[in-house]
Amino acid sequence: MITTDYTHLSDRITSLSESQTIAMAKKARELAAKGVDVINLSFGEPDFQTPQYIKDAAKKAIDDGYTFYTPVAGYPDLRKAIVEKLKRDNGLEYGPENIVVSTGAKQSIANAVLCLVNPGDEVVIFSPYWVSYEEVVKLAEGIPVPVMGSLENNYKVTAQQFEDAITSNTKLVMYSSPCNPTGSVFTEEELASFAAILERHPQVYVIADEIYEYINFTGKHHSLASFASVKDRVVTVNGFSKGYAMTGWRVGYIAASKEIADACDKMQSQITSGTCSIAQKAAVGALEGGRSSAEEMTTAYLRRRDLVLDLMKDIPGFKTYIPEGAFYIFPDVSHYFGKQTGEYEINNANDLAMYLLNDAHVSLVDGAAFGAPQCIRFSFAASDAKLIEALERIKASLAKLS
Repeated sequence: MITTDYTHLSDRITSLSESQTIAMAKKARELAAKGVDVINLSFGEPDFQTPQYIKDAAKKAIDDGYTFYTPVAGYPDLRKAIVEKLKRDNGLEYGPENIVVSTGAKQSIANAVLCLVNPGDEVVIFSPYWVSYEEVVKLAEGIPVPVMGSLENNYKVTAQQFEDAITSNTKLVMYSSPCNPTGSVFTEEELASFAAILERHPQVYVIADEIYEYINFTGKHHSLASFASVKDRVVTVNGFSKGYAMTGWRVGYIAASKEIADACDKMQSQITSGTCSIAQKAAVGALEGGRSSAEEMTTAYLRRRDLVLDLMKDIPGFKTYIPEGAFYIFPDVSHYFGKQTGEYEINNANDLAMYLLNDAHVSLVDGAAFGAPQCIRFSFAASDAKLIEALERIKASLAKLS
């Protein structure tokens, strides 16, 4: 008889939660493998192919013999291209020594947290937040301090909330803009108010996750690092997965002070070393090829956002807002808590997500994983036809609840 005994595993891994976005996508795949027609709106992945010019750059890299170990912090030409991108798109002045390329933005974030946070340090996390923020902080033995933005403010944390959360033990603050899961975007004025707070608290560092930068419907992206008074304490995280539809290529990066960049280089050297050579050359091709493909995808996402919001008007009980970026809608679904049908009783968002997976065959993600247990995350990174079908199925399934 085979038994499962986890007592020999470290506390570090047994206390770590599984990524709920990945877990839900796994359940959807298992159901699909049984022949069920599942519409997967749970994964944060563009449904577009990587643009051809980027693929061509990767093919050329293979032919040119880029098959050896790479520098830990990334190829010089990629770091230089990132420096040029940051200056062109964000008005940020950095040198190649301030850039560390990693195997995805998730590794970039983990590197920075592990290099900045000591056991017992408090980390303010703007909530709702991406699922891995809190878990990475726990891995570093820090203390997560979620601060919840209100639905009325598009789930954006205010300056007053931020300052109220800071204590003498606060070491770091983490946020994303455009935000996963809410799609909210901080304005220049809001970031200026955060910078003013940081000026009063010089012990506090920032991880600013800008991975959805190009999927922005407001017309302008703003970076906290553009405020000179706090720039050296801001770690700007970005990458290629969302804006260039390069999720499988796994290339992310940070821009930070040389001290922090050197620390992340050192950390990475002991864990993975340098990112895949071919993927890095593809990333160079992406940056050299401009933003036209990203802009085309963003136009499609904007149309899909409006489509889903229009369809949601016919679903009673969903409280939502208008996302300003990324490709998610994050409605409050607490209206359905306490309702039931047959064998299903809905006590929370997880129950509702599982009900919709099994009854409507639509895969969504429970908001608890993002720090908002009253919500469910919908990704609209899917075709118009799939989105229409998914919302019709959801409406029919929810109508069964009473």
